[in-house]
Amino acid sequence: MHTITLNNGVEMPALGLGVFQSPPEETVGAVTAALETGYRLIDTAAAYGNEREVGQALRESELTREEYFVETKVWIDDYGHEATLHAFDKSAGKLGLDVIDLFILHQPLPTRFDLTVEAYKALERLLAEGRVRAIGVSNFSPEHLEHLIARTDVVPAVNQSELHPYFTQPDVQRADAAHGTLTQAWSPIGGITFYPGWGEDRVNVMDDPTIARIASAHGRTPAQVMLRWHLQQGRSAIPKSVKQHRIQENFDVFDFELTADELASIDTLDQGIRRGPEPAGLTLETAGIRFPET
Repeated sequence: MHTITLNNGVEMPALGLGVFQSPPEETVGAVTAALETGYRLIDTAAAYGNEREVGQALRESELTREEYFVETKVWIDDYGHEATLHAFDKSAGKLGLDVIDLFILHQPLPTRFDLTVEAYKALERLLAEGRVRAIGVSNFSPEHLEHLIARTDVVPAVNQSELHPYFTQPDVQRADAAHGTLTQAWSPIGGITFYPGWGEDRVNVMDDPTIARIASAHGRTPAQVMLRWHLQQGRSAIPKSVKQHRIQENFDVFDFELTADELASIDTLDQGIRRGPEPAGLTLETAGIRFPET
C-alpha cells in the first residue's frame, strides 16, 4: 500500500474507497469488499448517511484499529464551534470510533464564513485533544483556503476536491501545494461526469480516446490509468464503487507506471468545467441537512 505523509507527520494510504452515493444497504458490503481487497482508507461523510454502515463493516473485519484509516466530514449545518464539536460526537458514535483519523469540513460556507472559521477552530481543538489525528477541508477554492489559514492556526492537512482528467483544478492544486496541503481527488475517475441525476449534457471521461489509448498500451482499464495518473502526481484518490469487481479493479494500480508523456497528455484533457455542484454557491438555506443523533 502506497502511503502519503501529511503535513503533521501522519501517514495516510494514498488510495481509498469513497462511499458517496453508496446506499446504506450496500455500504457494508462495499467496505467489506474493499478491506478484503487491501484498501485501508475509507472516506465517508455525515451528509452521505452511511457512517453507521461504514462503522459496522470496520467492526466486522478482522483488522485492528491501527490497520485502517477513516476520514469523515462535517456538513455546513453543523458549522460553529460547539455545533462542530457535537458533529464529531455524532460521527464518532455512528462510526463506533474513539478517534477519527481525518476530520474535515465538507464545504466552505461563503455566506457565513465566520461559522466556517469557528467550525475549523473546533477541529483544531479536537486535534489538540487527540480525538482526531489530522484535520482538513473539502471543496475549498484557493481564496477560501487563504482566508481560512489567515484566521486559524493549523494548516489543513488535506483539501478534498472534484478532480479528474476533465476538471484538473490546477489553481487549487497549486494553492494546496504552496501550503503543504495534500490534494485529495473525489470523483477521481470522472464518475461525476456520468452519475445519474447530475443534469443533462454529460460527457463520460471513461470513453476518452486518449485515456483509452494509454490503457490499451498498458493492458489496463481507463479507470486504472486515471488512478495511476493521480498517484504518480502525488495526489490521494478515493474512487467510489459498490461492485466488488470494480473495487478490485480500482485497487490494482500499483504494478505499472505511466510515462511522463502519458501523464502530460492526460493533463491536456482538462475542460475547466465543474460537473458537480459549485461549492461557493451553497448556503444554509439551499443546502441545509439535519442529521439524526447517534
